[in-house]
Amino acid sequence: MFKIIRYMPSLAEEWNAFVAKSKNGTFLFDRKYMDYHSDRFVDHSLLFYDSHGLFAVLPANQVGKTFYTHQGLTYGGLIVNEKATTSAICELFSALNDYLRHFSFKKVVYKAVPWIYHKKPSEEDLYALFRVCNARLIQRHISSTIFMQDAISWRRDHRYSGRKAVADGIIVNQSDDFENFWQILTNNLHQKYDAKPVHSLEEIKILHHRFPGNIQLYLASEQKELIGGTVIYLCGQVAHAQYISASPQGKQRHAIDAIFYELLIQHPLNCLFFDFGKSSNGDGHELNESLIFQKEGFGARGICYDWYEWEL
Repeated sequence: MFKIIRYMPSLAEEWNAFVAKSKNGTFLFDRKYMDYHSDRFVDHSLLFYDSHGLFAVLPANQVGKTFYTHQGLTYGGLIVNEKATTSAICELFSALNDYLRHFSFKKVVYKAVPWIYHKKPSEEDLYALFRVCNARLIQRHISSTIFMQDAISWRRDHRYSGRKAVADGIIVNQSDDFENFWQILTNNLHQKYDAKPVHSLEEIKILHHRFPGNIQLYLASEQKELIGGTVIYLCGQVAHAQYISASPQGKQRHAIDAIFYELLIQHPLNCLFFDFGKSSNGDGHELNESLIFQKEGFGARGICYDWYEWEL
């Protein structure tokens, strides 16, 4: 039997301690990260207790009668510890469905945590979605990831451009200059996609202040002029490129190749996987072929970010 409690701020310390020790959680599920945009969502995160204490947490929000595993996160399903077994997770999902029906929810949309972010095998939830919920796959996004211990060779043009850019004097350093990088990033997104960064400058600065060891900025400069950069999220064994952008000069001078030549070859980041992020839009059917071609040029290959849905 599970006791299910809706999250409230007084539970933040207990929630965060559980996420930190979980087998499939990252700092994105820490309430200090999740709650930076709490004004945009009606939070309906849940905590599940068994006879031994806190057993699992589920970051979530609601829109009308639909229950979402949190829309403000790139990924996010049930977060559990290493004691979680398949039978227990199936029982938990049955209890979750009863809870949601009691509160008149009609539908669930569930984003699973991709397996590369798991510290230990943790796909019991996917089996429960199939066995208990009769869930159907509604979105599948393709991301591009490097297995750092046995990396695929770069495409020749990327390797040549990265080496040449560094040899020609482009310097790559870690920095806190989010202001100038955000100008490049914002201009690029506006011109290319008529879009804005997911995070405002103020938001990313707040999150960097809260998680300085997890959110890092690397910039490429030529003669002290900023020409490109990337924001890296360090999530345990995964380093995730949250943003990548270059100025017109940086594109001409191959600043992005220089950055990843530094971070992946010259002085590799301490990670098992390097995740460039998704290259698909909408529900995943729309593939940005030029974008994924660029990422695959660094030796990255496919990892899926999946969404599921079921009726209550």
